[in-house]
Amino acid sequence: MFTPKYPRPDTVPMAVSTPAATYSPSVYNPTAYAPTPVPAVPASNRPAVQLTPGSVLTLAAGGGALVLVVGAVLVSMLLAVAITAASVAVCAVVTRSILKSDRR
Repeated sequence: MFTPKYPRPDTVPMAVSTPAATYSPSVYNPTAYAPTPVPAVPASNRPAVQLTPGSVLTLAAGGGALVLVVGAVLVSMLLAVAITAASVAVCAVVTRSILKSDRR
């Protein structure tokens, strides 16, 4: 069951009397392999994005607000982990104290 199963070897008899195929090299033609020209992409009619001082100020304020919001979320998550760790530590101390006084 765990032994590998190998495929059977080919049983086709080799033809000894057939002549080998002759190789005739072809002449290299570089024009046959020349790349076809790619058509140029037409210029877009849309105007380029232009940043005015008001839009730059809006982008900077939005980026700053985003940084503050992400920072507040991360700090609150860290605070939640710290409070949970402290409460688990207090529970462990109380449980140890109860078990120790119960043995006496």
